[in-house]
Amino acid sequence: MRVGEALVLAVVALWLLGELMRWLTEHLWVAATALGLAAAGAALWWHQRDRRKRRRREEARALRYPMTHIDQLHHRDFEFAIRDLMYRDGCTDAVQVGGAGDNGADVKATDPYGRRWVIQCKHRRAGVSGAAVGTPDLQVLNGTGRPVHKGDVVVLVTNGRFSKPALDFAQSQRLHLVDRAKLATWAGGHRPLWELLRSVPSPRGPGPSS
Repeated sequence: MRVGEALVLAVVALWLLGELMRWLTEHLWVAATALGLAAAGAALWWHQRDRRKRRRREEARALRYPMTHIDQLHHRDFEFAIRDLMYRDGCTDAVQVGGAGDNGADVKATDPYGRRWVIQCKHRRAGVSGAAVGTPDLQVLNGTGRPVHKGDVVVLVTNGRFSKPALDFAQSQRLHLVDRAKLATWAGGHRPLWELLRSVPSPRGPGPSS
């Protein structure tokens, strides 16, 4: 575009803007109505957004999983179920991250007290009759839970059971284990996971009711 053409367009644009301002000055009710409609639209949008968030939180608080349902899940769906339970308990940033290259973490979440949770999930189709979760899985989680994922609370959850060496290893490395019995209490009740585990790190900040 040539300089002359640009100047003409600029002049025309300024003239149109001036005419618009003059017209609005003579018809202030139009501007007031437009502003009122915009404000009402914004308020309605915010109200609907707030309602959706409240409804989602209410639905999450009502979440319960019977073990018969958990046993039938695909291992990936099991990870999403654990994510949803963490969300139910107030971890609004809970996310499923399991998959190729997950470095031992399937779910990550921050609880209302500021603690970062790193969770690995091991689903057993046969429940306690299936193979026990052993130390190799815990060793992977132990090697990445804190150094890589920066977890404050590092957990392995299964709908099955743990081997005796795994129990000993977890205790020595400050790893938290959730077996079938503890999972049933957590998934079927309303208490958050941190109230069911021992020796959970102290809160980083005030609780949600502070």
